[in-house]
Amino acid sequence: MSDELQLLVTFFKALADESRLRIIGVLASREATGGELAALLDLKPPTVTHHLAKLRELGLVTRRVEGATHHYRLVPERVEALAKQVLSSETARATDATLDHDAYAQKVLRSFIDGETILSIPTSRRKRDVVLAWLVERLPQDRALPELELNALIQRHHPDTAAIRRELVCSGFFTREHSVYRRATPPPAGDDAAQRG
Repeated sequence: MSDELQLLVTFFKALADESRLRIIGVLASREATGGELAALLDLKPPTVTHHLAKLRELGLVTRRVEGATHHYRLVPERVEALAKQVLSSETARATDATLDHDAYAQKVLRSFIDGETILSIPTSRRKRDVVLAWLVERLPQDRALPELELNALIQRHHPDTAAIRRELVCSGFFTREHSVYRRATPPPAGDDAAQRG
């Protein structure tokens, strides 16, 4: 698990508890001892100690010892900084980096492709784009294709050439001008999105 993902998990675990949120609520307005928090929130002292330890791990709460008494206070600047960090686009992208983006595409291809044959054209746009992307990889990339030649190439994989041609153009994989087809450059953004699921 990446550091960014671990931070997200720790942060949300720390705040995904009603008692901890109530402790933060009390400490947001004033410093309090463990005993005061236990009385205010109707919790047992060991339970309060446990929750405070979780909050201190993230630096959201600090402790000041005065004799045998422990005083706790919220660190608002740390709460704000941590919230900004865990909700940043960079941290969110770190969770995406742990995913297997090919898994969705492979699952779709197993359902709709048998060897080199397209069994059926998916009705779902996302799935259809995955199948079309698979087909496009099997078509010439560097030259224009007259409609008859494209039909012959498509027929190697699926009998309904008209439907496939239409989908290739509608999905942005190919352009069409005077019955001549050219591979779109760059490929449509939906291609990556479809494969990422």
